[in-house]
Amino acid sequence: MKYNIRVILGTASLLSILVVGCSKITTPAAVPARITTVTTVTTSVTALSPTTTITTISTSLPPFPESSITFDALEGTYMAPIVTGPDGNLWFTEANGNTVDKISPVTDAVTSYNVPTDNAGPNGISAGPDGNMWFTETHANKIGKITPTTGVITEYNIPTDYSGPDGIVAGPDGNMWFIETNGKIGEISPVTDNITEYSIPGNGGFPTNIVAGPDGNLWFTESSGSKIGKISPSTGDITEYNLNNNASLDNILFPIGITVGPDGNLWFTESVANCIGEISPTTGSINEYDIPAYDTYPFAIATGPDGNLWFTESAGHQIGKISPQNGDINEYDVAGGGITAGPDGCMWFTEGNTIGKISPSTGAITDYNVGN
Repeated sequence: MKYNIRVILGTASLLSILVVGCSKITTPAAVPARITTVTTVTTSVTALSPTTTITTISTSLPPFPESSITFDALEGTYMAPIVTGPDGNLWFTEANGNTVDKISPVTDAVTSYNVPTDNAGPNGISAGPDGNMWFTETHANKIGKITPTTGVITEYNIPTDYSGPDGIVAGPDGNMWFIETNGKIGEISPVTDNITEYSIPGNGGFPTNIVAGPDGNLWFTESSGSKIGKISPSTGDITEYNLNNNASLDNILFPIGITVGPDGNLWFTESVANCIGEISPTTGSINEYDIPAYDTYPFAIATGPDGNLWFTESAGHQIGKISPQNGDINEYDVAGGGITAGPDGCMWFTEGNTIGKISPSTGAITDYNVGN
């Protein structure tokens, strides 16, 4: 079994951007208090046991006060994004299993579909306007689509090599818009299959996730740039907004997840800053709300049927919700990766090699083992 790991040096720990096969990362206690270097590293580790100490990851990593980093690995597959499909099922990707899967909220039955390209790294996933599910293949540098009724998968090569596709969403123009973590935003037409790419200003900011905003633009997070960006689907023009903490290399906030809230604002997670943020699409004004627990690294975020924003905590091993009315935050003791609102009124989430759901009204949690 091979585990593909991408990491970045954060203010207090080593933050996982894409960790396939790992449930938790712990670092030496004496990691420098402030960021001196931001470095993205991709490597592969074979035969990783449930607890393995890796003495050397890459010579390009900044020096650590100690020489080892410990990964607590999952025995099954790792799954991240999850969304509701047009067929009423919950669809998710298994990067380590190299599959696109669905689970029925009615029968709990799970069906897996193998991605044609080996070790493709299926990642972001979203429903398209053509009735298909579209997804990114981070390792294969492709965009894929799967027909829910047949399970047939078609793949499309991204023009830029090593683009690192991540989040994907349907745009208001009928195209699928996706992130290229090398610093671009891409779009693919479901009609012609043509792909167009747009470069983000500056160093690209390591974009991560993207969502269609209520203003007709596509909004995205720039993780290492500590910015929120928007792109016009009609012109390709990009506008960026600095987060409130005057982000620099000394103060990386690392926004990752983003969604549209019931109040019409864009809500996002700030993983290193340990807070939830919102930005007005009309004024660009930003508010941030601290998460009560320390160092939780909030990850994905989605609007719930109860009018709250629900988010996962990748290091806190909790799921939280925040009220858009007053910013109050409540947390539940269950780990999560991706999260979405299901057709049954529950919030569904990925959790290692299981899929879980939580009732917004009662807080009751149900888990389903779906690992291969």
